[in-house]
Amino acid sequence: MNVFSKVAALAAVSMIALNATGAYAADNITEFRIGILGGENASDRLRAFTCLEEKAADLLGVPVKLFAPADYNGVIEGLLGGNLDMAWLGASGYAKIYLTDPEAVDPVLVKVNNDGGYGYYSIGFARVDSEINSLDDMKGKVFGFGDPNSTSGYLIPSIEIPKLGYSMKPGEYFADVKFTGGHEQTIVAVFNGDIDGGVTWADGLGEWEDGYNSGALRKATDAGLVDMTEIKEIWRSPVIPEGPVVLSKKLPEDVKLKMTGLMASLVSMDPECAYGVMSGEAKGFMPITHKAYESIVAARKAKSKG
Repeated sequence: MNVFSKVAALAAVSMIALNATGAYAADNITEFRIGILGGENASDRLRAFTCLEEKAADLLGVPVKLFAPADYNGVIEGLLGGNLDMAWLGASGYAKIYLTDPEAVDPVLVKVNNDGGYGYYSIGFARVDSEINSLDDMKGKVFGFGDPNSTSGYLIPSIEIPKLGYSMKPGEYFADVKFTGGHEQTIVAVFNGDIDGGVTWADGLGEWEDGYNSGALRKATDAGLVDMTEIKEIWRSPVIPEGPVVLSKKLPEDVKLKMTGLMASLVSMDPECAYGVMSGEAKGFMPITHKAYESIVAARKAKSKG
């Protein structure tokens, strides 16, 4: 069975489960808690996930609560501490959880892009009027990372950019290297000229002017926070595996199955809801396992020792 057949099967299971259980609560849970990673303001994140909250409550028959902490670590700690049941993590965030407690969560699904792949990129960018066309032009300029637990907003660029000969230590090549707090903050800071360049994430598909098909640039464009014609790409990382949707290992199996099926069926069930949850256009979600993230776990482990 190929991955899309598996997704279809999961979707069918979720619909059967919904029709069979109706308002009855799933075994052994009284509520279900979904964490939403940082990267944009909390109200926008909560708004995008409200439709998922409602569908999950109907499916599970228990109250569903959304949590949108200010930073990535809030979601990570929530999953590690047993205060959250599900989240869509970045690969680096998942790696941190796995390295801390490999029995905390199961990766179950990954977003599939319109080209059928599940990779994306860390995108370096600057203002068009800055005369910065590549990292070569960033010497003596201010560079912005997002969140320390972000894959594309920190981990991968902090490894790949030095490989090209550009030190990430403040003052050595860049005048300064700052953490902005998240993807949206980085995009706005570059767009407003508060920093000279920064990194964020995108699938790299579609048109630059649209913010690509999905990712932080697309979300910022849709929200009217940025005019893509006023910024430009100056660097792109090697392909990065999309982060997984994870479920707490402590959840009853029927709850895991139902929520996996719900997420797998989201695009066909409610395309508008899926667009908000997936930060833009994508085919949907497909099954994934820990094996897909072994390289990221190794990179995160090496970085922590560095």
